[in-house]
Amino acid sequence: MTKQAKTLNERELQRLLDFVTKTKNQKRNRAILLLTHLAGMRIGEVAATRVCDVLASDGTVRKEVQLSAAQTKGDKSRTVLLNERMQAELGAYLLTVRVRDPKQPLFPSQRSAGFSANSLTQVINGIYKNAGFDGCSSHSGRRGFLTNLAEKGVSVRVMMALAGHQNMSTTQRYIDLRPGVLRNAVELV
Repeated sequence: MTKQAKTLNERELQRLLDFVTKTKNQKRNRAILLLTHLAGMRIGEVAATRVCDVLASDGTVRKEVQLSAAQTKGDKSRTVLLNERMQAELGAYLLTVRVRDPKQPLFPSQRSAGFSANSLTQVINGIYKNAGFDGCSSHSGRRGFLTNLAEKGVSVRVMMALAGHQNMSTTQRYIDLRPGVLRNAVELV
């Protein structure tokens, strides 16, 4: 069995975001990372997202992203909900993008129209590594998203829907048991 990606607590996530301010494409990298941490998106979904998926015709950032079956894992369409913080982050990022066509990738790469899931994975894994986060990968944000929801008492059924999972057991495997959560649990008795 392979080891699961490490999750970050709020302090570590802030440290990662502080590191990202020193990277070449800081607004892009920040938006990509936060889509995994705050919206629970898979890195392949982030790579497949287009400008028109997040930007409404009136120029505002949507509250939800409708992903087609072709954009997701498992060949099933899903809706990704964006909280206000994520909407603001995407709005700030979009100010840095020249939109020629609303169907263009949300995150264009230097050499092509957009990143493949694999190339974006390499970018994100490199950011974690260069920031000194051993054990983190492009999956850390998604696992952290579900772990944070679990720690706040959100039901597994709701987390399943937010993650786009079909099986509860899949969602449960994503949840990291951090030591502080265990300590808080025994203090409830």
